Amino acid sequence: MQNPSQVIRERLRYQGHKYTFVSQRLRFPNGKEGEREYLIHPGGVVAVPVTAAGKFVCIRQYRFAVASYLYEFPAGTVEPGEHPDDTIRRELEEETGLRAHRWDPLGQFYLCPGYSSEIMYAYLARELEVLDSPPDKDEDEDITVVEFSASELTEMARLGMDLDSKSIACFWRAQLFLATEK
Repeated sequence: MQNPSQVIRERLRYQGHKYTFVSQRLRFPNGKEGEREYLIHPGGVVAVPVTAAGKFVCIRQYRFAVASYLYEFPAGTVEPGEHPDDTIRRELEEETGLRAHRWDPLGQFYLCPGYSSEIMYAYLARELEVLDSPPDKDEDEDITVVEFSASELTEMARLGMDLDSKSIACFWRAQLFLATEK
């Protein structure tokens, strides 16, 4: 395994509400130097909720960065001092009005390592209960809860139909996990 890059100089470019944008002068593992910019991200979580009938619960949410509605599994950003296990429980309730009584980890992965340090923690959420009074959504959330069969999600992923990449990756991880239980 190669040694990691050595930071020669770092410059804060922007400090936002949740993210930090920095530029670094680096010495790469191959000995060469270069300037790179990236987002420092606190980490994210994503849940793959599955109903007792085997349907996958997604949300349809407006995403301002792409000016479009996308289908996604419920997800969110880990808050300072919060464990990802707690974040995902909160996000599932906020975004879907559901509480899961069974959680299985589906692993973790880097979302966009070319420009972000964000790591996603993925979970399978089952034994779902509808909350009597779900928590309020964030001010920017325009969300509709929808259910899809595995074959519908497979077709959506195959055709590239308004399904984000983390949801595609986690759908496949969930399918593999569920197949090993049978």
